[in-house]
Amino acid sequence: MNNKKELINQIRSANKAQEADLVFKNGKIVNVFTLDVETADVAVTDGKIIGIGEYEGKKEVDASGKYIVPGLIDGHVHIESSMVPPSHFSQIVVPHGVTSVVTDPHEIANVTGEKGIQFMLDDSEGIPLDVFVNLPSCVPATPFENSGAVLSAENLEGFYSHSRVLGLAEVMDYPSTAEAQEDMAAKIHDARVRDRVIDGHGAGLGSHAMNVYGTAGISTDHECTTAEEARDRLRKGLYVIIREGSGAKDLEALIPVVNERNSRRFLFCTDDKHLDELLEKGSIDDNVRLAVKNGLDPLLAIQLATLNAAECYGLKTKGAVAPGFDADLLLVDDLKAFTVSDVYKNGKLAARDGKMLTDEKLVKRPGNDLLKTVNLPEITEESLAVPVSETGKAHAIKLRPNSLVTEKIIVNPDERKGLFEAAPAKDLLKMAVIERHHMTGNIGLGFINGLGLSGGAVALTVAHDSHNLVVAGANDKDMLQAAREVEKMDGGMVLVEEGNVIARLPLNIGGLMSSGGVEETYTNLKELDKGLETLGFTGQFNPFSALSFMCLPVIPELKLTDLGYFDGVAGKHIPLEAD
Repeated sequence: MNNKKELINQIRSANKAQEADLVFKNGKIVNVFTLDVETADVAVTDGKIIGIGEYEGKKEVDASGKYIVPGLIDGHVHIESSMVPPSHFSQIVVPHGVTSVVTDPHEIANVTGEKGIQFMLDDSEGIPLDVFVNLPSCVPATPFENSGAVLSAENLEGFYSHSRVLGLAEVMDYPSTAEAQEDMAAKIHDARVRDRVIDGHGAGLGSHAMNVYGTAGISTDHECTTAEEARDRLRKGLYVIIREGSGAKDLEALIPVVNERNSRRFLFCTDDKHLDELLEKGSIDDNVRLAVKNGLDPLLAIQLATLNAAECYGLKTKGAVAPGFDADLLLVDDLKAFTVSDVYKNGKLAARDGKMLTDEKLVKRPGNDLLKTVNLPEITEESLAVPVSETGKAHAIKLRPNSLVTEKIIVNPDERKGLFEAAPAKDLLKMAVIERHHMTGNIGLGFINGLGLSGGAVALTVAHDSHNLVVAGANDKDMLQAAREVEKMDGGMVLVEEGNVIARLPLNIGGLMSSGGVEETYTNLKELDKGLETLGFTGQFNPFSALSFMCLPVIPELKLTDLGYFDGVAGKHIPLEAD
């Protein structure tokens, strides 16, 4: 909130009793309230918009021919999925016009608990991006796996005093919510009594579940994958957050539902998007372009990306070019192409032509409990052995490209010396999830169809949501080697072929993020992409992101945890063997 001196200064500037600090002259202003465009000046003082019309300024920017657009807002993002911490994340998304994000530090919290949340808050302080936080509601995500931490309502309560904490993040443990179990009810109550936003996570949930969500005070869902799901959420009064990330790309399926009658209940998010896609395709600006490509009016698309997100999360001074709003402004040449030329944050030029104009901020030094998080027992090839079942059949996960939803199928793996083996010729790889937090020795074993590797193995410590070590491969030897290499790096991603490491990406912060900077992380990611080609991958999806979600039991139909297969429809663990 402005102090009294700033308020007086801004009112005087608005009333033309004194010059504004900055004036954009003759720009084409996108009005997200009325969905039209007007040509006028935009005046800014003390980082706030103080007038639309004709103004003089101490500094003036000729915006003739340019559209002036509000800064974009990502309505739901796990910054950890970019594989860099918030200070470096800002350097990626701000040039794309994203000036505010609502993040859920759920990933790092599942590894390191409260210390992880505090690190994300500390590292996002004083950067050229407003990072608002919703507190992780489900750590662990479910009781059906082992994570690195457990967060109760009591653990979260102290964070509500932080000025950038908005509310409670995605409530994904639906059974605990529906049964009003004590700790979940306490978390929801603590948010409600403070009049805070509560996000939902309705993956695979039907219409009745939305009655439960609405009654609990949950107001959003970013897990819609079909038009009917989106319509159902709208009817129940929820905001629908349209997701376009690395692992889940739902925008094309949902955009046809958006019209001028219901548009104010939609907004955009990326949820989980890797650094290379952010750099190459963009963030919420990519959502805008794709929405327009799929028939949405550009002004409506911008409204979803700005005002709707701001109103959903109670960000009263964000999301519009209007007096009293923050001067988070973009200059755009064409609304359909939506290429952002200039980005102003609080009235100061932050990025131009895709480049930041501020130096990359150093990561705040994490403690050793965030840097030493891969703790594996002794693992051998025998640890990965799967005896042939009496039927000769096994359950397997069938991956759907660009979706988090899977299918449960029955397969006939190759056999050798009484053991099931991967069958890469049938696009069937062996998969293992190795508990890496407490050295329990738990290893869940299974098979995955559709990952698209013809040989070798891939291992990573990004494995939603408990972030154990997940490995998939064509043979046990390469799988074991990949797991050991990840352990040596204290977390990250590795590709192995015939016992040789062909690409690696160290992720030393919680096994999720790199402190090495954007350029180094991007270079390593591109080496991983090249390595995938070596292993025969030709698919049109991100296999690292896809594999990372094959461990998430809250999204049906079949997933693999450190305790074995979990059937999300039946709500229980099932054996690897199939009838």
